[in-house]
Amino acid sequence: MITVKSLPTAGHYEVHVSGKVTDDDYEHVLIPALDRAIEEHQRIRAIVILADDTTFSLAAVLDDAEFGMRHWNGFDRLALVAKPGWIPRMARGMAILFPCPVGVFTPAETDDARRWLSQSLGAVHQTDLGDGVLHVQLLGKLDPAVMAAEEQDMNAFVRKNERFRLLLDLREFDGWQGLAALRAHFAIARNHYDLIDRAAIVGDKSWQKLGQSVLGAVSGAKTKYFDADDFNGAKAWIKA
Repeated sequence: MITVKSLPTAGHYEVHVSGKVTDDDYEHVLIPALDRAIEEHQRIRAIVILADDTTFSLAAVLDDAEFGMRHWNGFDRLALVAKPGWIPRMARGMAILFPCPVGVFTPAETDDARRWLSQSLGAVHQTDLGDGVLHVQLLGKLDPAVMAAEEQDMNAFVRKNERFRLLLDLREFDGWQGLAALRAHFAIARNHYDLIDRAAIVGDKSWQKLGQSVLGAVSGAKTKYFDADDFNGAKAWIKA
């Protein structure tokens, strides 16, 4: 059985699933309800709560896959609440391939899942340091909405500076929430990398150090990596 209810926040929905789930449950309950929700809001957030006795017929699994492909960009965030087993393991393994953030929780963490559905997962802080230097600080795990909002600020800075120097602070950056956020990030970078004269990257992970080499190669700018405890050194170098 499947029930779908709207939550107080517009575009947020809670889906309860129990017992043997068949293609009839998908075709007559879940899919029509989510179709209407996506048509109304364009992109929605949903928490799916699976009861311990939930099982799925093969036809239901195929309906689920078909619906997901048809509305690939219709979800802004998804939370799954389920007992330990193959379903949460598969959800975690596939999460990086989804175009939206996916969170997996146990039944004891249901309230955490509801909070996660609404809270901000990450942030981007941009500060104009003067003399054509832009300090960009990435925090937490970024989702597509955060990247879209920050692109306008980046464009405004670029309009004031034909060329600029970038101080990229990754000390508290945990990555991207899904492929859509990663695509949005690289789209912004692609639109501006050829305007960079110099870039300093501050971080504490090996892949961030690799990012410094990639940025230098694609932009032609002079780049340098600084360890997390040498932020002041990076700031001095970028302004020198």
